[in-house]
Amino acid sequence: MASTNLEFPWKGLVIAVVREQELPYKISPEIVTEFLARTLASIPRSDQRRWGDLYVRGLLSVEGKKTMRALASNADGSTEQSLYQFISKSPWDALPVRQELARLFQRHTQPRAWVVQPLVITKVGRHSVGVERQFVSQFGRVVNCQQAMGVWLASDQMSCPVDWRLVLPECWTDEPGMRERASIPDNVGACPPEKCAIDSITEMSNEWSLHSRPVVMDLRETDPYPVCRELAERRIPFVVRVSPVTPYTSLDPRQSRPGQGGAHSELIGALSRHQMPVEWLDHATDTLRATSVGATRVRLVNRQAAANRQEFMLLGAWSTPGQPRPDEFWLSNFPQSQIGTAYRTAMLSRRVERDLAEVSDPLGVRDFEGRSFRGWHHHMTMVSLAHAITMLATPQSARSLSDPRMVGASAA
Repeated sequence: MASTNLEFPWKGLVIAVVREQELPYKISPEIVTEFLARTLASIPRSDQRRWGDLYVRGLLSVEGKKTMRALASNADGSTEQSLYQFISKSPWDALPVRQELARLFQRHTQPRAWVVQPLVITKVGRHSVGVERQFVSQFGRVVNCQQAMGVWLASDQMSCPVDWRLVLPECWTDEPGMRERASIPDNVGACPPEKCAIDSITEMSNEWSLHSRPVVMDLRETDPYPVCRELAERRIPFVVRVSPVTPYTSLDPRQSRPGQGGAHSELIGALSRHQMPVEWLDHATDTLRATSVGATRVRLVNRQAAANRQEFMLLGAWSTPGQPRPDEFWLSNFPQSQIGTAYRTAMLSRRVERDLAEVSDPLGVRDFEGRSFRGWHHHMTMVSLAHAITMLATPQSARSLSDPRMVGASAA
C-alpha cells in the first residue's frame, strides 16, 4: 500500500499522508483532515495530535486486524513504537475528544436516540485489562472476554459510538497488583454493565452540552427497576427491552383484579386491546415494515421499594399476526399516546447493531492488544473517530462537514 511520507523537524517523527484512493468509501482526505483537526484539538501536544491523525488514518485504510504493526505500515521510521506510546502510555485525556466528537456528530446527523450497545471482546490470555471467564448469553456459554458498554448517537440514517465504559470485574479492582499492572485509576471501581451505562448517560446528559435524547437499552438479563427508576428520576426519556417474566402490577382499569407477575394472560389481554399498526424502518434490511404494537400502563414490582408509585408504559410487539403473545416487550416512560414513536425509537437499536457489525468491527473496535486501562480507552476513542468519518463520508454529509459556517459551531 503506497503512502507519502513527510518528515517534520522534530526528532523521530515521521507522518504518513494517506492518499485518497487508500481510504474506503471514497473519503476525501480534506474531510478527514478537517474532522481530525477539530476532534483532536484538545490534545495539548502537536506531535501527539499528529500521531492520533496517523492512527485514525491507519484504522480507515489498513485491511484486516488493526495491530500496531499494521497501522504503522503506512509510515517509515520508529512509527510502531511511537503509536504504541501514543495509545498506551501518553496521558492525554480521551474525554474532551469524545465530547467534541459527540457534538460534531450531533450537529450533522440530529440523532433521535442514545442507544446503549454492549460489546463482548473475546480474548485468549488473561492479561488484557478487565478480561475474565464469564457467561455470555449471546454465545450461550462461558468465554474468556472483556465486556464493555458503548453509548451511540443514532438516527435512521446512521449511528456512532461516542462514549465507552469497560466493565471491570471485582478481581481487577480489588487486587492491588492487577490494578497497578493495568494502570486502573483510583476512582474507577467494579460495577455491573447497566450501572456503567447509566453513569455514562448521566455524564453525557449533565456535562457534554448535548441535546438530551431518549435512551434505548436492553435489560432482558437484569432487573429493569433500578435503571428505569434512575432514568425517570432524572427526567430522561427511555425505551428499554425487558424480559417476558419481568414482574409488573397492571394498571388497566378493565382488569377484574390487579394483575401482578410477568406477562400473564390478563396483561396480554390489556396489550391486545390497545394494539395499533406501527410502521417503522428496519435498518437490518433497509425496508419499511409494519408491526402490531399494544400498550398498557404498569408499575414495576420491586421488593425493596414496595411503595413505588412510578408508572410506565409496557409495549408488546407482535411480529407475526395472530400469535397469542407478543414477541417483544419494551418498557418506557413515554406517554401512551406515543406508542408509535416509542416503538420506532426502540428499533434504532437495529441501526446500531448494523453499524457495529458493518463499520466498527472492520475498523478494529475489538482489536486492541494492549493491557492498560488508558490504552483501551484511547484505542476505542480513535475507533469512534474513524467510525464517525466513515458514517459522515456520504456526499451530503461531506458537504456539510466542509461548510465554513460549521467551523467552531459544534459546541452549540
